[in-house]
Amino acid sequence: MTGATGREQPGGDGRVGSPYGPGPLVEVRGLTARAGTATLLDGVDLTVTPGTATALVGPSGSGKTTAALALLGEAAPGVRLAGSVRVGGVAVVDDDGPAAGAADVRGRLLAYMPQHPAHALNPARRIGAVLTELARLHRPFGTGGRSAAEAYAAGALHTAGLTPDPGGKGMDGGGEQGGGVSAAEGRALRRRFPHQFSGGQRQRVALAQALACGPRVLVLDEPSTGLDTVARARLAGQLNRLVADGFGVLLLSHDHDLVRAVAPRTVLLDRGRVADTGATADVLPPPRPAPQRPYTDRPLPPPAAGDTAVPALVAHGLTAWLRTGRRGAVLHDVSVTVPEGGCVAVVGPSGSGKTVLARCLAGLHERHDGRLVLRGEPLPVLRRRTARQIRGVQYVWQEVRGSFDERRTVLEQVARTAVRLRGLPAPEAAERARRIAERLGLTPAQLTRYAAELSGGELQRAALVRALLAAPDVLVCDEITTALDATATALVTAEIARLRGRGTAVLWVGHDLALVEELADTVVILDAGSVVEAGNCRTVLASPRSGTARLLLRSRRLGAEVPAVPPEAESPEAVPPETSPPEVRPPSETDSPVHREDRPQP
Repeated sequence: MTGATGREQPGGDGRVGSPYGPGPLVEVRGLTARAGTATLLDGVDLTVTPGTATALVGPSGSGKTTAALALLGEAAPGVRLAGSVRVGGVAVVDDDGPAAGAADVRGRLLAYMPQHPAHALNPARRIGAVLTELARLHRPFGTGGRSAAEAYAAGALHTAGLTPDPGGKGMDGGGEQGGGVSAAEGRALRRRFPHQFSGGQRQRVALAQALACGPRVLVLDEPSTGLDTVARARLAGQLNRLVADGFGVLLLSHDHDLVRAVAPRTVLLDRGRVADTGATADVLPPPRPAPQRPYTDRPLPPPAAGDTAVPALVAHGLTAWLRTGRRGAVLHDVSVTVPEGGCVAVVGPSGSGKTVLARCLAGLHERHDGRLVLRGEPLPVLRRRTARQIRGVQYVWQEVRGSFDERRTVLEQVARTAVRLRGLPAPEAAERARRIAERLGLTPAQLTRYAAELSGGELQRAALVRALLAAPDVLVCDEITTALDATATALVTAEIARLRGRGTAVLWVGHDLALVEELADTVVILDAGSVVEAGNCRTVLASPRSGTARLLLRSRRLGAEVPAVPPEAESPEAVPPETSPPEVRPPSETDSPVHREDRPQP
């Protein structure tokens, strides 16, 4: 079998034996991590073998990401590692901390995809150039040179599920069509910058970057973040195929359905310690029962205000584009009304324009036409809004880490919102921040830390605290529970219900249909930048009229058959590859770090 590099891969079924023998690819024994007097990891044991997937689960802040970074011999500033971590027989961490062999492992043998793709993607470089560079850096291409590396990069994008299969079988055998495409169209996809993809698509670009290195072990931190139900089901299929092709996979996830679909073995972390390990079905709680339909027997909540009440926020005829000259249209004549005390959910496939809609409402996306109205008054773009208008519409987005200053504590930053927008004294603002944070499961000690010292889920909740301190009229939430476990998610939803009881309007962008059903009165379904269906949430989800809504509902349970989806249903600018690239497979024995004399050196 010929791999993406054009060299022969052992095994007719695509499986590749470990060059290090039948033993584990990753072996962790007694791993500890300490920051000052705090213990982040305490005696963690973990094993990943070739052709298997192991899941690492646990509450937000339990140490999952710290453990994953330790496999690379890396840690956050101020964190001290000890114990034993061996990857492919190479010592990565020992009792003195990261070992010299760690540099030999990164990328070439083990690749890590972080939770938020913004940390992995270079905003100033086109994705194709980065993928090609990674392929050339970590894999030998002999006389093939750059052209072979470019083909391998295209294969990485295909294996990551970003491009449809021109052969007609699609990313998951579901029948996506894409034949008869040109080389120019494939190059156009790889010439995009990260900001030209949706959050879910960036997640897959980050996975392609990991695959382009040609590793034997993939460490994936929350890979389903930002994915709609269809893309999530396909991701499960892609990961299962990677495992069948011989990759070792360590999956960090709060998505227990994804874990059940991919990983037969699970390690549960709690406060830095291994609380349980074993078969996934024994470690995880049983799955939630499937939703029962119809919903007509459930009493609907009473309206938050009378029929004559002025809506809190109205977007009418909103059309938005990405580039000058109205090029790259992403929204087409979208109208949304969010009533006082109400909750409107916006759902749709990855790349359908949900985040652009949220950014338009927040005033952050200026390339748009249409009318925005806040409590009866026109709402301009952010740089022209008054302090009252800025306070009135607060936006909490998915990838929040970049919005925190690493030089100031989290408490200083979130409390500053109440000081600047509401004129509160600093001590009172800090006290209110602590009270809100406590309701969301954050301790005063966590608030006094710096952003780098908090997990993704902790920072998501801190960002919500920051927005709530403004006491907004409208709260725009863009996938704000993606890094949260079930307990933390329940705290967030309880806070949303509390806000609505006080009259705050909520626009909720999300892919979790169970949460949408729980929170929203009205649902708006976007596809390719247009509203394809809207109405009462339970009515729409019980009896969907649009093909997009039916598709999302049919795919909500992993393991269900995913029907065919045309490429344009996933992105208004979806571009198929120019040829059907070979899928990326683990390197053969001669590709391992032990045999790389012909590799291009950094």
